[in-house]
Amino acid sequence: MNANQVLDRHYLEVRAKLLEIAATLDRVERADDAESVDHQRLEQLMSGLKILQQTGVTDRAEQIQQLFSRAYDPQWRSEFEV
Repeated sequence: MNANQVLDRHYLEVRAKLLEIAATLDRVERADDAESVDHQRLEQLMSGLKILQQTGVTDRAEQIQQLFSRAYDPQWRSEFEV
């Protein structure tokens, strides 16, 4: 598919996801205890949104995956007792 076909195919779905994100962030901000929000997780989400705003890149999904992933630990099996 060309770029316009991809956009045409996914536009409404992506728009709905953006609205869902906006609504969730609004609910967090309006909550009675908004000042006690987990700022680290909120900052991760905001960093993800900044990644989405980049132009001229083709690895946004990878960048966001890395943002929410732990660094590889070769000793992970012993740490998690697997």
